[in-house]
Amino acid sequence: MAKAEPVVSNTTPLIALAGVGMLDLLPKLYGTITIATKVLDEYEAKLHPHDINLRNVPWLTIMDVTVSDHLAVHLDMGEAATIALAIQQSARLVILDERRGRRYAIAQKLPVIGTGTILVEAKRQQLIPAVAPLLDTMVQQGRHISTRLRTTLLTAANEDD
Repeated sequence: MAKAEPVVSNTTPLIALAGVGMLDLLPKLYGTITIATKVLDEYEAKLHPHDINLRNVPWLTIMDVTVSDHLAVHLDMGEAATIALAIQQSARLVILDERRGRRYAIAQKLPVIGTGTILVEAKRQQLIPAVAPLLDTMVQQGRHISTRLRTTLLTAANEDD
C-alpha cells in the first residue's frame, strides 16, 4: 500500500488553534500532520504554560528538512521549512496563514489552506458549532483577521457577521 501524502503545517496555525483549544481538529480532519523541526522550535519559543506540548502529540510527525537558500532569503525559517518539507514530502495540503509564505507555496503548485478554512471545514463536519466565536477569540489573542477574510469565512460557514 502506498504511503498517503502528508498534510504539512506551519507554526501560526498550530499556535492559533492551540490558543482556542481546537488543535485536536487537525487529526479529526486530516489525520497525521507533519511539521518541520524549525516549526516545532518556533512553536516552543512561543509556548505558554497551558499550551499543548507538541512533542507529546501522537498524531504529529516532526521531520528535519533542508531549506534552500532561495526560500531562506525570502521567508522566515518556519515558513521556508514548511514549504521545503511540503515539496520534499509531496504534501497533499499545506496549512499556512502568512501571505508571503502562501504566495511562495502556491507558486510551487502546493495546495494551501489557512486556519480559517480549517474552522469552516470543522463546522461543515459538525465538529464545532460556530466559526465566529473562535475567530473573535483569535483576534482577542492578537491574531490579525481582516474584515474581508472574516466575511469570506463566515459566509463559507453559513454564519451571519
